[in-house]
Amino acid sequence: MTEKIRVGISSCLLGEKVRYDGGHKLDRLIRDTLGHFLEFVPVCPEVELGLPTPRETLRLVGDPEHPRLVFSRSGKDITGPMEAWARKRVGELEAEQLCGFIFKSRSPSSGMERVKLYDRNGVPNKQGVGVFARVFMEHFPLLPVEEDGRLHDNRLRENFIECLFTFKRWREALARGLSRGNLVDFHTRHKLLLLAHSPETYRQMGKLVAAAGTLQPETLYTQYEALLMKGMRLKPTVKKHINVLQHLLGYFKNQLSADEKQEVLELIEHYRLGHVPLIVPITLINHYVRKYAQPYLKQQLYLNPHPLELQLRNHV
Repeated sequence: MTEKIRVGISSCLLGEKVRYDGGHKLDRLIRDTLGHFLEFVPVCPEVELGLPTPRETLRLVGDPEHPRLVFSRSGKDITGPMEAWARKRVGELEAEQLCGFIFKSRSPSSGMERVKLYDRNGVPNKQGVGVFARVFMEHFPLLPVEEDGRLHDNRLRENFIECLFTFKRWREALARGLSRGNLVDFHTRHKLLLLAHSPETYRQMGKLVAAAGTLQPETLYTQYEALLMKGMRLKPTVKKHINVLQHLLGYFKNQLSADEKQEVLELIEHYRLGHVPLIVPITLINHYVRKYAQPYLKQQLYLNPHPLELQLRNHV
């Protein structure tokens, strides 16, 4: 993949001085590392709404299902204008062909989850969702989304990036046409990756693909996309990875020597015990895929789901 993946992002995370205090929240991991592979589309709800910088702080108050966005000192309620702007903005973002969004955590406008929400007594809890973030996620329910802080967790970061690249490949599959052949090809190449996320969802997707001839192409692809993103959102576990690694080993039963098989099994066990990261058994299996020119495994995206330079599997 040579084209960068377009991702929406809270502007302050790129170093733009749009915060209430006139500052920013530059995240170098996002800008300088992920930025090699992502093309960012910055959004700042508060500034784009027309609020000045610096400005009075905002907070969420009231009911978690219908929170109000108000200024902390004056109490002025700007929920209506923010929701109206957000609905207009997400409509504009449709033209950007985004594959995901990175929100600023804890923001009353952009926080994805666990934003402080104040009750009638002024006591905060962490049940809030930022006003813009809520509108965005309702408008784009299938897009991968994450927050800046959570991206510093190795497993959450790996899962999010895997979702982004998968969604990008799905978009490319759609561009090739809604044929049964294109869907079968996509499904086949993603088989082991999907198994690592959700064996149950993969089985549901397999049944859908098998019944492709009985469905209209638009219906088939819509249902498949919903299952695809549902499955990819479920995070892989060590147990699920081991299941896939053992599945991979089965393709070499007539090619590997007893010692070679034992070496792979030992590395899988070391991974299970947490002594080595996932990249170690994956690297050895990739070696055998190339050595024995295993045609089916060469196309399996589980073995190379995202750029090696990101080193995501070095830490999971």
